[in-house]
Amino acid sequence: MLTGIKALFGVSERKDVGGYEVLTGGTLPTAAGVSVSPETAMRCSVSFACIKVIAETIEQLTPHLYRRKGDDRERATDHPLYALVTKAPNDWTPASEFRLVLGTHFATHGNAYAFVNRDAAGRVVELIPLDARAVSVRQDPRTMAPVYTVATGNTALPAREYDRSEILHIRGVGLDTYKGASPVTLGREAIGLSLTLEKHCGSLFGRGAKPSGILKVKGKKTPEALQRIRSLFTRFYSGADAEHRTMMFDDDMDFTQIQLTSVDSQTLEMRRFQVEEISRFWRVPLHLVNEMDRATHANAESMGMQFLTFCMLPILRLWCDAMAITLLTPEERDTLYFEFEVNDLARADIAARFEAMSKAISAGILNPNEARTMENRPPYAGGETFMRPVNTAPAPTTGAAAEPSTELPHA
Repeated sequence: MLTGIKALFGVSERKDVGGYEVLTGGTLPTAAGVSVSPETAMRCSVSFACIKVIAETIEQLTPHLYRRKGDDRERATDHPLYALVTKAPNDWTPASEFRLVLGTHFATHGNAYAFVNRDAAGRVVELIPLDARAVSVRQDPRTMAPVYTVATGNTALPAREYDRSEILHIRGVGLDTYKGASPVTLGREAIGLSLTLEKHCGSLFGRGAKPSGILKVKGKKTPEALQRIRSLFTRFYSGADAEHRTMMFDDDMDFTQIQLTSVDSQTLEMRRFQVEEISRFWRVPLHLVNEMDRATHANAESMGMQFLTFCMLPILRLWCDAMAITLLTPEERDTLYFEFEVNDLARADIAARFEAMSKAISAGILNPNEARTMENRPPYAGGETFMRPVNTAPAPTTGAAAEPSTELPHA
């Protein structure tokens, strides 16, 4: 029955939740009375800020392709994929924009997709972003592998199915085996309440920051007369500048203003709580959505590191693994791997990081080349030598320790 209704209205298959969202175009109702979709969620300042900070963080981080060489590694700049992921995945999209688009889809829908275009030899030559709303995923009953269906948006062109090797799929957290859950869908009640509070505040200040009231008219009036009185009163009373106007009534009219309720007086506290509530769905620290009440110079840096560790690093790991399993062959995965350069996010703490490395080198825990590798810098000749803890002189790294001298000192 649902299929027949979708065909009747020309609705394409969507991937997020059940049939209700398919029929409503991705919009779901909330208890606050506001229907929330990814589009309406972008008009909520908190959810937009969370999506924006995650997408732009992915945008500014560059994934590099590395090649293992024993205990060392090097960037595989000679591999064709290196230019695709670091410079331009196709002829019209720079790499940063590609990551921004997929990062926005990932943070909004819980999934990000790109079409993997290959040449006749099976080599990847292009990566093309796909609209996450147009992609659905199902399980092949025979191979148990995911099969992707991409809608064209054109009724004359049917949807096309793609093999898993043709789609780069980055999925987020969700109960579905092959799809991530949309944070907007999961947090729609919190987002809907925030939109309702914003609308309530706009309506309140549209009346000059005054509550509504009751206009009493003595005697029996016709519906037309009551409508005329209401229109005149509303036009005179409404608006941000209504408080500067003087109102005049007839003897048979009386106006009683309704006082602000406790809920109205706590609107600011409720809106501040919604900032915290919505941010939890993306695990974004409050100071990154400009909620600075509890942020100080002492803990802002720590919260930034928590954002990198607990929010971004799991996402970046999903990106690296998805690119490796889709873009690299099984043989290449033995020696090649993707890794994001995240040091730019930690540059604010570079002094503490370098001080810790300096102590580790002086104590003989790390040699200079190992420290340079941690900073994604190439080694240099002689940098593999460990230092003594006291005078930082070269220390033997092989063989038995030198025997203590038994000669007596000269007088």
